[in-house]
Amino acid sequence: MDIIQEVEKSEIENRKIPKIKSGDAVRLVQTYMEKDKERHSVFEGMVIALNSGSNTRRTMTIRRVIDGIGVEKIVPLHLSNISKIEVLKSSKTRRAKLYYLRKLSGKKARLKEKGLDKEVIEMMTVKEEKKPEKAKTDDQAEKKAGE
Repeated sequence: MDIIQEVEKSEIENRKIPKIKSGDAVRLVQTYMEKDKERHSVFEGMVIALNSGSNTRRTMTIRRVIDGIGVEKIVPLHLSNISKIEVLKSSKTRRAKLYYLRKLSGKKARLKEKGLDKEVIEMMTVKEEKKPEKAKTDDQAEKKAGE
């Protein structure tokens, strides 16, 4: 095995990157040094492409419209100064590359949100315990009698 492949393998094992697909809205936090201070740069946007390569050389293209101007950032997933990648929401897509979103604006550029699985819905819902009907009627009768 090459030395480069060994280094790449160790890098992959150390980093925890969430599963990202095209159509996901992500928040990317980069940390860099500016003179003596550590700065954080946050970039939120839609993943329009994931370019495959070997594991550590994989890149993603993130797009966001700021003041009517489209801004795209191509970022390697295993870049050393990326401190955090958060998936904010996931959308349903039928394409791997969403370059057609560059031409669209406003509501046309929105993607449909992905529906939740039944297991997730069950975990989110709170099951209420039902009281017997007699208990409710007895309580109401006592309130009326007390008045």
